[in-house]
Amino acid sequence: MTTKSINLIAADMGYGHQRAAYPLLDLSGGEIITINNYPGIPEWEKKYWINSLRSYERISRFKKVPILGPAVFRIMDNFQKIGNFYPFRDLSAQSTQQKFFFRAIRAGLGKHLISKLNSSGLPFLTTFFVAAYIAEYHQYKGDIYCLVCDTDASRAWAPLDPKNSRTKFLVPSEKVKERFLMYGVKSENIIISGFPLPKENVGANKEILENDLARRVKLLDPSGRYQDLYQSLIENVLPESDEKAEAGTRPLTLSFAVGGAGAQKEIGGIILNKLLPQIKAGQLRLNLIAGNRPEVRQYFLEQLRLNNLTEGTKVRIIYAPDKIEYFKKFNLSLRETDILWTKPSELSFYCALGLPIIMSVPVGSQEDYNRQWLQTIGAGVDSLDPKYVDEWLPDFLKSGRLARAAMDGYLNAEQMGAYNIEKIISD
Repeated sequence: MTTKSINLIAADMGYGHQRAAYPLLDLSGGEIITINNYPGIPEWEKKYWINSLRSYERISRFKKVPILGPAVFRIMDNFQKIGNFYPFRDLSAQSTQQKFFFRAIRAGLGKHLISKLNSSGLPFLTTFFVAAYIAEYHQYKGDIYCLVCDTDASRAWAPLDPKNSRTKFLVPSEKVKERFLMYGVKSENIIISGFPLPKENVGANKEILENDLARRVKLLDPSGRYQDLYQSLIENVLPESDEKAEAGTRPLTLSFAVGGAGAQKEIGGIILNKLLPQIKAGQLRLNLIAGNRPEVRQYFLEQLRLNNLTEGTKVRIIYAPDKIEYFKKFNLSLRETDILWTKPSELSFYCALGLPIIMSVPVGSQEDYNRQWLQTIGAGVDSLDPKYVDEWLPDFLKSGRLARAAMDGYLNAEQMGAYNIEKIISD
């Protein structure tokens, strides 16, 4: 067990907040404090968070209902909408979403947790903006850090009174820093750290990442088109790439990840059905990422049964009832993943591992921005109709498009966020 140097606080809402916290476990002594479900949480607070989460998940799933579903979702999403980036302007006015949470904080939300942690004197680092509000309002004595979990952020991520706030923000990019300046946050309180990726997928000198990427590029470019055009770049970025690529050859592997609310799981069933011949022939392996949702795992098991398959080396279901255990399994599966198919959630940052992202339809304003970011840096491509994946995926591979996306993600996104944050906290 490592020495505890921070209090690490996340929220159990989907996967984003806890996934961002996971790579920082070695700073927190292996503990993530879940703000909406920690030992000793007052019963009224627990009910408050349960009701908030249930409402979001219901609306996320309800979105699939024709006509009415999208309309209801748009109303909810409007509370967390991110405004256009240009022109640079003053966006410091308080949002409806902030006022909503602050009513509960003034009534005592989070006060018990801050009282519990205050004696530690350790920095308070959270991946959830409401926890940052809580720490500052209830007068946490140590430093307060808030880690931004998307490629852009709504006004709610900044303090209610940004000019007088002492919260420091760990942001993924220069662009997000500029966004926070529009929100009125002081420049000295905005630190560009990058998003924390799992150290077991990166390595202190990127050695793990580069070995995995060298093998991946070969598998993503069966025609050699990308490698012929960019051989000098590959050799410069990935020294000894040929030797690394030959070690541990395996079939091309596609991983499909379902979001925290269990939305879009049906796409996994379609992928399995349409790519069944290649899977049975051993030309392709499929990982179906069920997360910690037993009903999603059960759905995937039923899809295997309908296709006369059992879970094994050709198709694996990545699942664990505990989220931390799920993250461990998921990160391990990424070592042998060549294509990640998912919503443009916080997993968008995983393109920095040299993983091309096939993007399902975004859910929410923040995912719209994540999608734009992936497209801008060349690391993500929109999914075409899943019903024809057996036709368009081979074309993507033959053209070298996915190999290019893998390299573009590696070249244009930050890998060292977890290491950077460790240095920031220790300085």
